[in-house]
Amino acid sequence: MLMLALQAGGVPVRAALRYEYAAVMGGQLWRLLSAHFVHLGWIHCLLNLAAFGLCVLLSRGSLSGRFWWGASLAIGLGVGILLLLVSPDVPNYVGLSGVVYGLFVCVLGPQAWRGERASLVLLLLVLLRIAWQLLVESPDAQLELIGGSVVAQAHLYGAGCGLALAVGQALLTPRHRLGISRPFDSLG
Repeated sequence: MLMLALQAGGVPVRAALRYEYAAVMGGQLWRLLSAHFVHLGWIHCLLNLAAFGLCVLLSRGSLSGRFWWGASLAIGLGVGILLLLVSPDVPNYVGLSGVVYGLFVCVLGPQAWRGERASLVLLLLVLLRIAWQLLVESPDAQLELIGGSVVAQAHLYGAGCGLALAVGQALLTPRHRLGISRPFDSLG
């Protein structure tokens, strides 16, 4: 609902909240996070919401609302900081896609680790999509559809932050809750 309300605010809201390298360097630190909640247009916003919804479906209802908010904010902040530090050549960015890519990795990674082949295939497709975006310029049809260029670095950084969250969660969660057993556990 927040993203839809911000989208209804139009260009002035987007201008006030988008990631802008120069503005962040000038002290407007909120833009590191707020950029993920504003979009280039309605289609861009709705596509990101649909991708987020797909990610929630792929989690099979196993994750709490607190997880979704916490992971989204952590990944969003991570993407913003990485854009600032690693990609100063990116002048501005808006959209939830960097966060969504991170959530896909965070959700599908543990499922793939447990041996779920469908999750492994989906995870590989997500990673291949990021690689393709980094290597190939956005097609004109995509530019026209969403109203601007894709910032593939944000997708890469989001995936990296999602991986870090998944690994952190795995290290902090007892092995039996992850569905992972040690070799020979069943022998004794």
